[in-house]
Amino acid sequence: MSDLFEDDGPQGVSNAPEFTVSELSGAVKALIEGEFGYVRVRAEVGRVSRPRSGHLYFDLKDDRCVINAVSWKGQVARMEVQPEEGMEVVATGRMTTFPGGSRYQIIVDNLEPAGAGALMAMLEKRKKMLAAEGLFEAARKRPLPYLPRVIGVVTSPSGAVIRDILHRLRDRFPRHVLIWPVAVQGQRCAQEVANGIRGFNALPEGGAIPRPDLIIVARGGGSVEDLWGFNEEIVVRAAAASEIPLISAVGHETDTTLIDFAADRRAPTPTAAAEMAVPVRRELWVTVQELRARMERALVAAVEMRRQRLRDLSRAMPQKERLLDGPRQRVDQAEARLGQALVGGVQRRRLHLSEVSTVLRPSLLRGRLETRRDRLASCGARLAPALARGTGQHRRDLDRLSGRLAPATVARKSAEARRDLTQLSARFARAATAQGQRWRADFERRAGLLEALSYEKTLERGYAVVRDAAGGVITSAKEAARMHEVQFADGRVRIGGGVAAAPAKRGGRSAGGDGPDQGSLF
Repeated sequence: MSDLFEDDGPQGVSNAPEFTVSELSGAVKALIEGEFGYVRVRAEVGRVSRPRSGHLYFDLKDDRCVINAVSWKGQVARMEVQPEEGMEVVATGRMTTFPGGSRYQIIVDNLEPAGAGALMAMLEKRKKMLAAEGLFEAARKRPLPYLPRVIGVVTSPSGAVIRDILHRLRDRFPRHVLIWPVAVQGQRCAQEVANGIRGFNALPEGGAIPRPDLIIVARGGGSVEDLWGFNEEIVVRAAAASEIPLISAVGHETDTTLIDFAADRRAPTPTAAAEMAVPVRRELWVTVQELRARMERALVAAVEMRRQRLRDLSRAMPQKERLLDGPRQRVDQAEARLGQALVGGVQRRRLHLSEVSTVLRPSLLRGRLETRRDRLASCGARLAPALARGTGQHRRDLDRLSGRLAPATVARKSAEARRDLTQLSARFARAATAQGQRWRADFERRAGLLEALSYEKTLERGYAVVRDAAGGVITSAKEAARMHEVQFADGRVRIGGGVAAAPAKRGGRSAGGDGPDQGSLF
């Protein structure tokens, strides 16, 4: 082997074979897959990554080394246990390499907890996480309906559990039962149980399939591994989110799963769940009969008691004839007093009128008029001095204000106004000049544009206009027979020969002096 790297001449050229990177990576891949085709690794799960593709990437490590692990989407779906960071597992798969990153890795087909201790540790960790989210709070648990019309059961349709539940319901109180068939263990268990709970909750009220008033999730006893599907997070969250009250009846009395903590009620066995769901019809019938008898006795006793009370009150009341004796006597007395009261009232008012009429004498009226006249004269005498005082005050105010309008003040104000007027006139003149310049510049610009667009400029570049005898423009070869004259930049020439006319100048008169030549737009 060392001979391959010896120098092959004075230039030191090696005769060792040359490999491409791909060839070398392929050789390493074949070597590793040949030596370690299928392995089982006991390790602790490190970093876990779940991209949107559905594949699973995680690390398997011990106290000194780390191996990259990957499970493809189909393998992840078949796994009964999903890896979580810190979990001790036994991974089964095949060794390979990833040439794109120059690293070796294990493609994991199956993942198992490394013993019951690791499984329980993972279960305890998951329980604490879900409890921290409040999914196990007692305040969110709802009471079970006393007598549900429809009961939904999520379980295996072929097991003994559903037969025990139906038999117990038939003995106690037959009800309408809907069964949602699921796998109660294995890799499909968790997803199907969660789908069953969500499916019953999704049924509409009054639909073709009646919506359950109560859900029972049931399974018989088994090992921790057999019941593991009911510990999965997806099942616990579905049970906690259920709007329909839910009874968990998974395993025997000693078995505990995480769905028991999320359910509204836990039953030790599926049979006990049926007993919780409905009362005993016979006991209910006996209770109803007892309550009916008690109600009838109470009604009879109440009616008899009220009848006796009515008889006692009727004896204490006076007769109806006696009730009108007092009011009738009071009406007679009031009638007797009414005539006397009317006569006395008229006499009193006549006396008062006569007393008042004696006071209204002419002398009294004359005295009151004199008093009013004296008061008016007194007010008139005070009015003239008050008017004089007011006029004087207004005159003094007018003199004070006129003093403020001195000639010097008026002259100063006039000078200031004249100065402002002069400044405004100068500004107006400047503005008018500037505006006139802008208008002139704009006019010149438009005149230049018009001249540039004139067809006569086109004639100066070597073009000509062909016209017929009527002065119209000929634009096609079909009309060549009607050509009469041709206009150039310096004049017009008739087809028969001779100059038709001198070129017109813009703004002036024609060569003959017959007036301005407007030209033609064509």
